[in-house]
Amino acid sequence: MRAHAHEIFRQFESRETVKLMLELGSKFLISYLIGSLMGSLIMGQLKGGVDIRTMGSRNAGATNALRTQGLAFAVGVMLIDVGKGVIGTAIVPGLELPFVGTDPEISRTWLTLCCAAAAVMGHVWPIYHRFRGGKGAATMVGTLLVLEPVLVLPVILVWAWVLTLAGFVGLATMAAAVALPAWLAATRLPEDQPLFIYSVAMAMFIIYCHRSNIQRMRDGTEHRHTKLMIFRSRRQSVSDDET
Repeated sequence: MRAHAHEIFRQFESRETVKLMLELGSKFLISYLIGSLMGSLIMGQLKGGVDIRTMGSRNAGATNALRTQGLAFAVGVMLIDVGKGVIGTAIVPGLELPFVGTDPEISRTWLTLCCAAAAVMGHVWPIYHRFRGGKGAATMVGTLLVLEPVLVLPVILVWAWVLTLAGFVGLATMAAAVALPAWLAATRLPEDQPLFIYSVAMAMFIIYCHRSNIQRMRDGTEHRHTKLMIFRSRRQSVSDDET
């Protein structure tokens, strides 16, 4: 009798685990698929089939879009890439999916963070475009607009500060990504531990996605926006004037 009851409990526990994983897995997948919608390729189709992955730095992000297609194109790319981070974080976790349901046992906070991460991963590895996407920064900003909007402005300020000092967009992006968990560790722990863990994971992911930028900076071949730099050498100023 006791063995039979134990077996029934194990079956019930197994079904509950499957139900929990089904909701998490389904919503993670939906966020990933939304993240896979590339702003640069959508804008490229509207412009007659332009694929910026064959131009400039061959990256699908807004920086390469600005460099190769101009401001209006880049703004459109940015809005789409940020927007899918917002949708994946704000809407997908609360969806009531048929045949899946909502499990009260799963943490809504961690579900939201998993969906946010999935949207960023979709941007970097888009299933619709042979897993060749951007580097995740714009979509991550979109997730922050939902998770903690007050953090967006400081992140952007760090990015702008490093860009005007060093002239490298990739370096500025990595610095901003690292500054976020550093600030959370100093001011928000232990209360915001889930957000801190998410920010650490995203910072590491952003750095990983910029490994080619790191290599080009080491080789001295990375594109440098010297016109945006506050402190420029005379040689750089002359070079800019000549170009």
